[in-house]
Amino acid sequence: MPRTHATVEAAVRVLELFDADRTEWTLSELAQHLNQPTSTVHEQLQTLSASGLLVRVGRGRYRLGWRLLKLSSALYGSLPWYAPAHDAMERLARGTHLLAFLCVLHGDQVLCVARSVQGRDGPPVAGELDFELPAHATASGKLLLALAGYPLPQPSQTFTDFTLGTSAAWDTETRSIRKQNHALSRDEWALGTSGLAVPLRGEGGAVLAALGLSLPTARMTASESLLRALHGAAAEVGWTLGFRGEG
Repeated sequence: MPRTHATVEAAVRVLELFDADRTEWTLSELAQHLNQPTSTVHEQLQTLSASGLLVRVGRGRYRLGWRLLKLSSALYGSLPWYAPAHDAMERLARGTHLLAFLCVLHGDQVLCVARSVQGRDGPPVAGELDFELPAHATASGKLLLALAGYPLPQPSQTFTDFTLGTSAAWDTETRSIRKQNHALSRDEWALGTSGLAVPLRGEGGAVLAALGLSLPTARMTASESLLRALHGAAAEVGWTLGFRGEG
């Protein structure tokens, strides 16, 4: 692997360790977690700090730097669908009192790029802080993979007894998703957590993202009304983006 490529990958691995659960790391903690020499990690931290992607705080700890806000603002600004989709997601959360989210497909990875910050009540659900979601065990993942025509991911981890694990079951599921234009998961990632998702489409019917809800399985008795709310919110976003049902 070329040195430049390896250097960039190493920097990305360091940045990905910072999340809502772990906002600070020390040099020794990072070196131990990455199983790399302290001198190597120190060089990476120096470079990332100099670029503003990390910042050193008290007692030799590091946090994400403010420069990342500029990059994230530029990213979201380059996506015409993001602002109306985000607004729809927040309205959906307030109207249902559930955790609403937006997910996108990146290669064969399903990434949760936004979650509602208000309106939700009730017990916690699985994956509230996860960025990458299991594609075959979540409603948004199954939806995006099915509409893209992807096969069952391999290897496909089994999380519960309800996780889809065979190609035959996957084919049946994806046909249903394409026909109904929505996906659901029930106890497939974690017992007690279920989900619903519908596609957000742009002009020409292109699938831009998944708009979904994560909820305690006990509340799936209201799935029909929740799906109506999801489809209605997605239709509003699609109309704003020029989708007229031709996709």
